[in-house]
Amino acid sequence: MAKTEKDEMFNSEEVEVNNNSKFDFEETVDKTEDFVMKNKKIIAYIVGAIIIVVMGIFLFLKVYIPGKETEAQNQMFVAEKYFEKEDFNKALNGDGNYPGFLKIIDDYSFTKSSNIAKYYAGICNLKLGKFEQAIPLLEGFDSDDMIVAPMAIGAIGDAYMELGKTEEGIKYYLKAAEKNENNFSSPMFLLKAAFAYEDLNKYKEALDTYELIRTKHFRSQEGREVEKYIARVKVLMENK
Repeated sequence: MAKTEKDEMFNSEEVEVNNNSKFDFEETVDKTEDFVMKNKKIIAYIVGAIIIVVMGIFLFLKVYIPGKETEAQNQMFVAEKYFEKEDFNKALNGDGNYPGFLKIIDDYSFTKSSNIAKYYAGICNLKLGKFEQAIPLLEGFDSDDMIVAPMAIGAIGDAYMELGKTEEGIKYYLKAAEKNENNFSSPMFLLKAAFAYEDLNKYKEALDTYELIRTKHFRSQEGREVEKYIARVKVLMENK
């Protein structure tokens, strides 16, 4: 079949476009090569700097941190023993020979031991009546442990309650109850939240919280005793 004049024009335009594309590509390659040749020292410095940064990160994560972790664990051992003995002041501040949790936090940041020390230090301050100091330490503790994580959050609630900030205390109790929900910590903190609601004369909220223990955590110790609290708060609601 003979090509029409229109087909020939189309093919001619296609060749021209392809030629232009080839020309543009070659020109781009040439410009790139010129740029590399003119700036090869700068490029070498940049590549070298990147390699140094990557190696530095690798050494920090694989050599420095593990070394510090082992050192921190050895240093924190004595503070943990004081904590077990309920000598919270020495556990927190050290005994003159071994550091306490506060120094572990400062000297071994980025380690797991430093993170755990925040929890211990927060509890120490709580036990020593230093409630305002306890809160930021406990808030800085990061864990997904089934029990320890909600206990840390609940301890913040305890600190706020001691400071007379009942609403804040309730907020953290409820948050602790929801964290890794289980039949140990969850009903315990729900019960604390319900008691706090009663202190505020918020009997409806207290009743709802007690009911939550009865329905969701009936197998827990709190669940087996919650009926008496429900009966009490209903009386309070009637007499309000």
